[in-house]
Amino acid sequence: MRQWIQKYGLYVAWLISIIATAGSLYMSEVLLYEPCRLCWFQRILMYPLVIILGIAAFEHNTRITRYALPMVLIGGSISTWHILEQKIPGFAQLAPCKVGIPCNFDYLNWFGFITIPMLALTAFVLIAIVLIIMGRGAQEQEADNE
Repeated sequence: MRQWIQKYGLYVAWLISIIATAGSLYMSEVLLYEPCRLCWFQRILMYPLVIILGIAAFEHNTRITRYALPMVLIGGSISTWHILEQKIPGFAQLAPCKVGIPCNFDYLNWFGFITIPMLALTAFVLIAIVLIIMGRGAQEQEADNE
């Protein structure tokens, strides 16, 4: 499995970012869900990954992990904060969402826990896992070559 991720991981991470971006755009442009402030921050960190990971996959550049992983970790942290605001009432009072759509508003709530920030967190975590496995494999290859 690890070798498969080494070979195709960039494509997998790229596909995950495409699906997350397409889902985000579908919800805002087709379903007309207005994004809150935290949603915008998550989008700001997810959307460029489509381009960055796409170019890296085309060039098979596993060094992109150094640049993409910080974006993924920050985006995942914002998603986690957003989930806490939606699910724990005390966090909603600390929200940066003072104007527009409140960050604790749920447009989507499947099975009581699958919300839009949960979907974003899932995408960020999956991309992070793939990038970490690829990064470790690249380091092992560099060590073997020395």
